Amino acid sequence: MKLHANAALSLNGRRRLVRMVIEEGRSIASAASAAGVSERTCSKWVCRYRAAGELGLLDRSSAPGRVHNRTDERLVALLASLRRLRFTAPELADLFGMPVSTISGILKRIGLGRLGRLGLEPAQRYQRARPGELIHIDVKKLGRIYGGAGKRITHARRNPRLRRRDAAGVDRRIIGWDAVHVAIDDATRLAYVEVLPDERATTAIAFLRRAIAFYERHGITVERVLTDNGAPYVSTAHAIACRLLGVRHLRTRPYRPQTNGKAERFIRTLLASWAYGAIYGSTAERTTALDGWLWHYNHHRKHSALGRQPPITRLNNLLGSYS
Repeated sequence: MKLHANAALSLNGRRRLVRMVIEEGRSIASAASAAGVSERTCSKWVCRYRAAGELGLLDRSSAPGRVHNRTDERLVALLASLRRLRFTAPELADLFGMPVSTISGILKRIGLGRLGRLGLEPAQRYQRARPGELIHIDVKKLGRIYGGAGKRITHARRNPRLRRRDAAGVDRRIIGWDAVHVAIDDATRLAYVEVLPDERATTAIAFLRRAIAFYERHGITVERVLTDNGAPYVSTAHAIACRLLGVRHLRTRPYRPQTNGKAERFIRTLLASWAYGAIYGSTAERTTALDGWLWHYNHHRKHSALGRQPPITRLNNLLGSYS
């Protein structure tokens, strides 16, 4: 019985092909003709069967047996360690000067290809058409650092008289938190950040004025601001300030922080790279480092949502300047 030409390519077809030669004693030419394949193909499967039995009839990987420019295993181990610290593939590519495709391939090979959204549906993204159309504003509490060991307070001390004497003999009041106020433009991701002592309405209003001035210096006219429903943003004073500044104030739906997701994601990046990305000896030292980090974020850090370009280049392109 003559086999279909494609049947010999399946596992059962290979078994019948080999059986005709080994068990029935037919020649390679006769078996190949009956199976509708070339003599070379028939000889290949017979040789593989004689060398490895049934396993020889299975498909082999098309990957090369030896790669001459394979990444050094010590570098792979280092990439794995940094990946477990939540480094993204583009960040690792910038750090080691390697293509993102190479980094992604290595991470996928060692089982660390995706960390964040395993099993989840893709995020629904949106983006405003022009700069200043919508500015996301949010605030995050950050524990203050005290002492010479770079320790930080993770809970608020309610007693303002409680003090700690440092190694230099200076009394330091132990107060729990600073407030990191952030603003980020929806279209360009250009960000503005300040570390302030609290999150009261007057403090939030002053930050809003300075943020609007910051964007004006970059040629952006702020039209709308989006905040959550925190106490400083629902106050009458904040509403009056927005009206005087000529901006429309929008608030997120209750229990829907993802509406202000760009600010939330920026805060996550800010804390990981600036606040907790280095060891600081004091709160003042950490605050001083903020300006440099923010400049790097706006002018040099490549943003995945902007085609791997920093926010400042996106601003230039949207404004018609490609310098």
